[in-house]
Amino acid sequence: MNTIKTVCVYCGSGPGTNPQFVEAAVAFGRALARNNVGLVYGGGSVGLMGAVATSVLDHGGTVTGIIPDFLTAREHALSRVQEMIVTRDMHERKRLMFERSDAFVALPGGVGTLEELVEQLTWQQLGRHSKPIMLANVAGFWEPLLALLAHMRATAFIRPTLAVNILQADRVEDILPQLRTAAGATLDSKHMPADVADRL
Repeated sequence: MNTIKTVCVYCGSGPGTNPQFVEAAVAFGRALARNNVGLVYGGGSVGLMGAVATSVLDHGGTVTGIIPDFLTAREHALSRVQEMIVTRDMHERKRLMFERSDAFVALPGGVGTLEELVEQLTWQQLGRHSKPIMLANVAGFWEPLLALLAHMRATAFIRPTLAVNILQADRVEDILPQLRTAAGATLDSKHMPADVADRL
């Protein structure tokens, strides 16, 4: 059975307009630490990124930050983390985030968050991995994306043979249980054919 030892969190480098966004990031960081699940994230100390990472650390958890060199100043790389990896570019960052993580959670965020999330959905849809992907639908933030995905299905651009399997949770306390259930129902990613893994 696959288990969740690390979770990659995609989220905004700003706090957003709704206080529930930061509250959810803090609560999820606390949940990760209390369940001995390591955080893999974008390495910044600002916005929701900083909130979730600081919360993990404040509650005794483990954090790996992965940040491209050109963003270390702009996103104020968080010096407290146990491991900070500085990459040459965004592509290397995303590859390492994938390799270090057993599951992916998208908290509210902007274009960068969306891009990282959609890339994982695409890889999953094309059979490149079977790691769980979760939308933390805090205050309904992801409803427009869910509506768009439904529209893509209705217009046959997401075909039944190429399903998009995305979990969603409205409450922070439901995230880890859902991820664990989904992971337990799939093959460990280490069992992917070698030629598939090599092309990720």
